[in-house]
Amino acid sequence: MIKWGIIGLGNMGQNFARAITETNNSNLVGVASTDTNKIKNFISKHNFKDLVTYNNYDEIIKDKNITAIYIATLNNTHYELIKKCSENNKNILCEKPFTLNYDEGREVYDYITKNRIIFYEGFAYRSHPQTKIIQDIVQNNELGEIKNIQSSFGFKINRIKPDSRLFDKKLGGGAILDVGCYPLSILNLFYKDPDSYKFLNTKGNLTHTNVDDFAEAEIEINKKIRCQIKVSFKENYQNKTIIEGQKGKLIINSPWLPEKQTNLEISQGSSYYKKIVNSDLSLYANQIEKVSDNFEKNKKDDKFLVNIQNSLAIMKNMTIWSKLIKK
Repeated sequence: MIKWGIIGLGNMGQNFARAITETNNSNLVGVASTDTNKIKNFISKHNFKDLVTYNNYDEIIKDKNITAIYIATLNNTHYELIKKCSENNKNILCEKPFTLNYDEGREVYDYITKNRIIFYEGFAYRSHPQTKIIQDIVQNNELGEIKNIQSSFGFKINRIKPDSRLFDKKLGGGAILDVGCYPLSILNLFYKDPDSYKFLNTKGNLTHTNVDDFAEAEIEINKKIRCQIKVSFKENYQNKTIIEGQKGKLIINSPWLPEKQTNLEISQGSSYYKKIVNSDLSLYANQIEKVSDNFEKNKKDDKFLVNIQNSLAIMKNMTIWSKLIKK
């Protein structure tokens, strides 16, 4: 049984707390927030027995009764918190993005490796049953040799708030950092080597707060697969992923936030069918149970999770993408 602590009691911290009650291998034993009102609100919403609360992050990290930490704070805090958790022998599930850029990512990688910590980044869709079915369809050659991948994640924000986490550069704002990691992570599901990626064309827009509110990229992988990815805070995209091969096409209708029941569309020539995917657990519960199982088994690599090597590869390409749209 993994004894979890949550750092940060915003929306994602609340999601984690609700989801952990569905699992059989995880207990929530401590939570931390620098905002005492958030702690009071958390206690009133949830019914966890013997829960220890902290308004200091260092104290929860040093608690020897806690074996794993879920980091759900703002993007700009992840770097230091990961380092402290590593130094205190805490396995980590960290919300994306795990750092603000590739240089920070490399430092974090060194800390995790040196301290022999197991680290996973919070791409919850990866542990949903849908992901295994997608991998099986591709690996069983149902689509033939992959030629093209299209993937998007966009939602409309009506007004720019300069001090919000999405638009404040110091807090790690910007569409690429917030959601660009998703389409890059779906590419990374099949092609993990960042050196096999070549950015052919990019475009984007910077707001008056100096963060991007939309970005697009055309990427070539292994000199043969063309990928079109796009992210936005300005427009509601379909948020689908389409994988096309020589023999067929796969449409992933809910790639990022699949529900307990979702569906895939597969076409091969004149043949077309829908595949219904069912999950016993909710999205975040799947992730917690999978991560906890790996922590118990001391397993640092899992194709249905994003480990530190995968995170670094994704961050490398996010950093390249960000630099290219600013040229």
